[in-house]
Amino acid sequence: MATIGLFNQLSVVRNSEFGVYLDGEQLGDILLPNRSVPEGCKIGDELNVFIYLDSEDRLVATLDKPLVMVGEFAWLTVLSVTNVGAFLDWGLPKDLLLPFAEQKYPPEVGRRVMVRVYLDNSNRLAASTRIDDFLEEESDDFVAGQEVDLLITDSTDLGYKAIVDNSHWGVLYSNELFQNISKGQRIRGYIKRIREDRKIDLTLDKPGFERIPGVAEQILATLKEHDGFMLLTDKSSPETIRSLFKVSKKVYKKAIGTLYKQRLIDIEEKGIRLIKK
Repeated sequence: MATIGLFNQLSVVRNSEFGVYLDGEQLGDILLPNRSVPEGCKIGDELNVFIYLDSEDRLVATLDKPLVMVGEFAWLTVLSVTNVGAFLDWGLPKDLLLPFAEQKYPPEVGRRVMVRVYLDNSNRLAASTRIDDFLEEESDDFVAGQEVDLLITDSTDLGYKAIVDNSHWGVLYSNELFQNISKGQRIRGYIKRIREDRKIDLTLDKPGFERIPGVAEQILATLKEHDGFMLLTDKSSPETIRSLFKVSKKVYKKAIGTLYKQRLIDIEEKGIRLIKK
């Protein structure tokens, strides 16, 4: 079933002076304008296209990828504010409408707003800044260690709020971050735990020992760059370890323990030394 606001694999069914028409199944034939038609395109070809409504509310297809699709969240720039609402840049020729009823606060031209894209009652794509209406704070749908998609939304006193898999709120804590992140960034993360209040704590580190091999490789590479010796032990400060390897002291200690057991390093009083074979 073809879906407005998403990418669909559709077949070319006929040519026209304006472009080619695609079989939009229950939506009928959909025009892919000439400017988007691939060179050599012919009847029977299948194309992966995004479907939306043009400025005259006609269904149209494009090969261009918008900044956000239906059911997703994104930071978008306000292009104009009119008597019907605000219009946002989402990467397509027809700007995305943010209706007055869906404005949690008055948008300003040139500023970015966090929105969720939805289909209105007329099957037109629109945006809403009332994002809390689309997200859950509590969850029984995730488990600790699960890999998830994150969209960073805001900084807080504790760290950063993030949208988890387009469905829930979660929190990344500043004291557990070993890399720079920013609002609007999309990044892979992990469920650290589901708290007793069923709210979600997040982490950017792979859980348990999965992170160790990568850290161990970094330590070995650093040793080789420094003639096989490094003034860093399991007693070094967490800040020093974090500045060098972007991990917690706990992860670092596990990594050098793994290397020691594999007889790749010696742990000396003032540092660690690569064992030459």
